[in-house]
This record gives sequence, structure tokens and C-alpha cells, in this order.
Amino acid sequence: MDVISRTFHLAATDAGVAIPSRHQPIVERCVDADDDAVLVTHCQRPEAPLAGDHLLLLTRRRLVVIQQTPVLHRLRLHLNANLRHLSNVTWRPDLSRPALEFAATAVDGVRERFRMKFPDTAAVWRFEGVLRDVFLRPSA
Repeated sequence: MDVISRTFHLAATDAGVAIPSRHQPIVERCVDADDDAVLVTHCQRPEAPLAGDHLLLLTRRRLVVIQQTPVLHRLRLHLNANLRHLSNVTWRPDLSRPALEFAATAVDGVRERFRMKFPDTAAVWRFEGVLRDVFLRPSA
């Protein structure tokens, strides 16, 4: 089993997210086998609340977002970006709900926004720490 398969399922379990196995082929096409998953969670796009559920996968090198359409539950790749090609990456914890809003500008200039909901504020801070580690760590 390659690194992404092991870490994808481990990150999903850590987040308490049940991931159907049909997401795996999309993940395998988008992410290198040696790139480890650090965050997996369900999210929604605030500007398109009826667009269906999204699965956000963050690795050390890529951001992959898979959309599941609301009616037919078909999977569609929404975003597949190298982290170096993202600009103006921001996130904002919302402890009153508890949630976290993540935004980044893709290489095509489109501003992507995602809202992740969590069961408690401890989960918000854990995910915020992962984002800080991935996006604010010094380059090697």
C-alpha cells in the first residue's frame, strides 16, 4: 500500500470522516504516491450552498477538492492544485459555530472558499494547527 493510501485513510479516521472507497481513484490520480495526506474533511462552498458536499484533501504538496453532486451523488474533481501555485491563502476559525473557513486563490485567478464544520472547538484548533504547519512552515 502506498503512502497516500495509508495516510489518506488515517487522516480521514483522525478527522472522524467516513470516506467512501469510490473517492480513492480520484485521489490516486491527483496525488503522488509518496505524498502524505495531512488533512481530510468534508466541507461546503459558502458561495454555492446547493452545489453538494465536498471532500477536501490536503497533503504536504497538493490541495485536492472532490465535489459530490447533490442529486445523483456523482463525484467530480473541483480543484487539484500544487500548494506552490496557490496564493493569498487564508483561514479563519469560527468558534461560535464551531467551523473554519479556508480560502485560496488558484493559479487561474479564481478565489476558492471552503467552510469546514467540526463537532467541537478542539477540532477547530487541531485543523487550524495543521493549516499553519503546512502553509506557514519555512521552506526547506
